[in-house]
Amino acid sequence: MRTLTIRIEPDVANALERAGQAFVAAWKSDAYAGETLSFESAAALFRLLTPARWNVLSALQTCGNSGLRELARHMRRDPSSLLRDVNALMERGLIEKDAGGKLFVPYTRIHTEFDLAKAA
Repeated sequence: MRTLTIRIEPDVANALERAGQAFVAAWKSDAYAGETLSFESAAALFRLLTPARWNVLSALQTCGNSGLRELARHMRRDPSSLLRDVNALMERGLIEKDAGGKLFVPYTRIHTEFDLAKAA
């Protein structure tokens, strides 16, 4: 079971420190510790994960491995606009293709984690 955690981490140094610590812990335990995708801001996150693209991930999780046209029919979307969204998600590793060329989400679970807090 692969898990992806998506975070907003505006402090790049802190994000790198956290990633380093997670790597060392996983190396020492020799156990899968999940994967992380970090963004420096909410704006950066939402440039990639638009509502339409989140729906693509959700649809693939629901219907399983699909060809582009099959997915477009399932989602009732134009294949060319869907292709733009699929390509953007593939560039970041959120969608992959299987040996038969079908699209799929390589993660069993995608977890988002971010806070909005009052300034100190």
